[in-house]
Amino acid sequence: MNTITPIVIPVYEPGENFQTMIRILSEQTSQKIIVVDDGSGKKYEKIFNEVRQLKNVIVLVHVENLGKGRSLKDTFNYILYKFPDAMGVVTADSDGQHMIRDIINCKDNLVRNYNCLILGCRKFDRNKVPWKSRVGNDLTRRLFKYLCGIKISDTQTGLRGIPRSLMHECLTIKGERFDYETNVLLKANENYDLIEIPIETIYDSRQAHKTHFDPFRDSLMIYQSIFSYTLSSFLAVLVDFTIFSLSTKSGINLWIAMALGRLGSTTINFSINRKAVFKTEGDILMQLLRYLLLVLVSGVVSAMMISVLSRILSGRIIILKAVVEGILFFFNYYVQHNYVFGNRCR
Repeated sequence: MNTITPIVIPVYEPGENFQTMIRILSEQTSQKIIVVDDGSGKKYEKIFNEVRQLKNVIVLVHVENLGKGRSLKDTFNYILYKFPDAMGVVTADSDGQHMIRDIINCKDNLVRNYNCLILGCRKFDRNKVPWKSRVGNDLTRRLFKYLCGIKISDTQTGLRGIPRSLMHECLTIKGERFDYETNVLLKANENYDLIEIPIETIYDSRQAHKTHFDPFRDSLMIYQSIFSYTLSSFLAVLVDFTIFSLSTKSGINLWIAMALGRLGSTTINFSINRKAVFKTEGDILMQLLRYLLLVLVSGVVSAMMISVLSRILSGRIIILKAVVEGILFFFNYYVQHNYVFGNRCR
């Protein structure tokens, strides 16, 4: 079996450990090491020129900082063209967090499991890992588990073994910065098995750890689909609540009012979720049928819960509806992501 597996390391303004990392990696592996200078500028030219002289090292350059996602996509395209026999690629971070043996182990695992996505998963020890990395991963891990059905311990790891077939798909996956790796994970989960391998994580210190990850900006980009779904749902809820409220005030039966509200919000929600949230081009008729089935089931469950709660609590129906819809929000997202618009149903 072909074992050509280049190692890709995107870097922006490299830290003090970068050259040492590349030198040791060059000494311990025969694979091509492709470093991407993502617009670091003239200040760092000397570092990249020295790295370029090492065995098996190739340096690609972005004149401007285009982001980690763009660096990975450009390199995947380069490898697919220049190395037609490559079975896949290993991606690693440039900040010295990954042990050389873990990078090589990731490559070996990809060779043995060439149709899987290999994930080098870190140990999030509270005494060793910066709070931004620990909290960010914990939040994303929980969201992935409950909303997307992806059960992995490290959603933000940069150490990955990516098979060649997935590399082709990666070229068209959206995202230019840190959100890209999240989108790749979501895409890979549709058709590939995810294999976790434990790795060590090294930080110089919790306070001095250098990262270009912006907790606010990049988190917004990572959770974009969830935020988009929330806005889409909010708009649909406004339509639903308006129709429901007017209908009940007019004396219309609860179940009929619920049906009218759902009918009014369904078209808006389906269109927005299909085009703007989950961005799918699948069979629209099948998606619509699955979506209507979800609406029917969700609507019946909602009406039953509101009906029961209104008898027990004697509260205002509008408030009870808000509580029930809030509970069903996460269930609806999970079903739409994985079954209505996801590839699992195709």
